[in-house]
Amino acid sequence: MSWTDERVELLKKMWGEGQSASQIAKELGGVTRNAVIGKVHRLGLSNRATASATAKPDPKPKPAAKAEVKEKPAPKPAEAVAKAEPEPPAPKLPARKQIIPAGQPLPPQPSANEISPEALAKVSEIEKKAKRLSLMELTERTCKWPVGDPATEDFWFCGLPVQQGKPYCEAHVGVAFQPMSSRRDRRR
Repeated sequence: MSWTDERVELLKKMWGEGQSASQIAKELGGVTRNAVIGKVHRLGLSNRATASATAKPDPKPKPAAKAEVKEKPAPKPAEAVAKAEPEPPAPKLPARKQIIPAGQPLPPQPSANEISPEALAKVSEIEKKAKRLSLMELTERTCKWPVGDPATEDFWFCGLPVQQGKPYCEAHVGVAFQPMSSRRDRRR
């Protein structure tokens, strides 16, 4: 299907009348709704306002139905308004966590004494047996626990066999994935 001048004119006319892209596609035949939307966009046709914004106001006001007309209460003087009950305080919002800009040092992290002594002992024993792999030597079956400062040459990864479904060996899983209850207790 090609966009002939006649089809483009029909599209413009129908678009201006407020018809939907689906209706225009059906009328033109051989084109999809998305093709119509794309052509409208390429032609730079204006976005149409919603139906409520384009609805014309009724020139004649409707007659009021016969019903009891209640009088509005007289407005209160300014003094009476001032003596009214004060507004309740706005609810407190939870404190936001501080966002640290890139390149800035991180705040102190949980210290090693928050990790169980058993897990630390196991880690120090395991790190003695570690394979000390570089980043390029890691595979999906090797422990990816980093050791040392990445900015130095003495930086390496554990490299021991990983625990099933985890990125680390058994010892490093014990440090990385702590039970929920111990994490909750630390926050208190």
